[in-house]
Amino acid sequence: MESYLLDWANLLLRWLHIVTAIAWIGASFYFVWLDNHLLKPEAPELKARGVDGELWAVHGGGFYNPQKYLVAPPNLPQHLHWFYWESYWTWMSGFALFTVLYLFNAESFLIDRRVHDWSAPAAIASALGFLAAGWLVYDQICRRFGHRKDGSIGNDGLVLGLIAVFVAFAAWAACQLFAGRAAFLIVGAMIATIMSANVFFWIIPGQKQVIADMRAGRPVSPVYGQRGKQRSVHNTFLTAPVLVSMLSNHYGMLYSHDWNWLVLILLMLGGSLTRTWFVKRHKGVNAWPLLVVVALMLAALLWLVRPAPPVAAAGSAAPSLAQVQAVVTQRCVMCHGAELAQKGVRLDSAEALRAQAPQVYQQVVLQRTMPLNNATQITEDERALIGRWVQGGARP
Repeated sequence: MESYLLDWANLLLRWLHIVTAIAWIGASFYFVWLDNHLLKPEAPELKARGVDGELWAVHGGGFYNPQKYLVAPPNLPQHLHWFYWESYWTWMSGFALFTVLYLFNAESFLIDRRVHDWSAPAAIASALGFLAAGWLVYDQICRRFGHRKDGSIGNDGLVLGLIAVFVAFAAWAACQLFAGRAAFLIVGAMIATIMSANVFFWIIPGQKQVIADMRAGRPVSPVYGQRGKQRSVHNTFLTAPVLVSMLSNHYGMLYSHDWNWLVLILLMLGGSLTRTWFVKRHKGVNAWPLLVVVALMLAALLWLVRPAPPVAAAGSAAPSLAQVQAVVTQRCVMCHGAELAQKGVRLDSAEALRAQAPQVYQQVVLQRTMPLNNATQITEDERALIGRWVQGGARP
């Protein structure tokens, strides 16, 4: 019953997480696109009102005319739409999902004793520490290198470079401590925490301060808008790395590689460069060389993580089904039997094993993702035995 309820929690939280993430990312991408397509107004009345840029668009049978004010309009409307609950609910649902899937199952999902042998409480504390430390380090980078003494924005190129170095180090460190699948997810969750914290600690408070100053008749400082814009731009470049790190835990060929930290870094860098190309394209800048770089990186990744088929011993015959069943019973049936059939896969009978032979070959021999974190200590000889059986036609 507990497993059944956890499955429902997993489904509902994942559903909520995906929907809110779509809303947040969509809004973020839209406003970056909008900023890069605004045109200086020509109408005198718009200039007189302080409009800095405008755009005409058509969608859904209607015409829209968004306008951006350099600081704020002279007469601020009482009703304002805020874009922050998309961010907050994405983070809250993601953290809840992380708790249900990984923290409650730390022994199985966080820990791989071949990588680092430690206790479940220590692994849980370290995973949470990654989320907190990520924000603290990132925020200090922005404060120390991205703000001038007068409060305005400094050299953001340097800031982005330091952030990239920090994220790369975090990816390496996570892969030295956690199971590969968990490491990729933790790095993604760390970056997502940075993004949501940007909204919570900087973007929304800055906007609220501007509104409070306007309604109180105080001078409005442009610094709040500049800092909010800085963090918002950072978020748009961090989105692709978060998404690829979250998706990667479905692909064992990535996180099970000996150099999984390098695989993760290259994937995240490719995502950021692709997003950079889109931003530059919206500005009318020719940035096609970025896509060439991304294509070369992907080609290198395809070569790096390519499966290496097991080499059968010279003259060795395909093993019998009984030999394979002995290995599967010892290493796999505890999670894929009648009482517990993870992912709906059963391997506790000859018929079921033969039916699942291609999937077993893929997961156990080629990608080497099963058993999960090699919890049952399957040997290389046993993997090779299964491989020879499948290659020999999975005969009874």
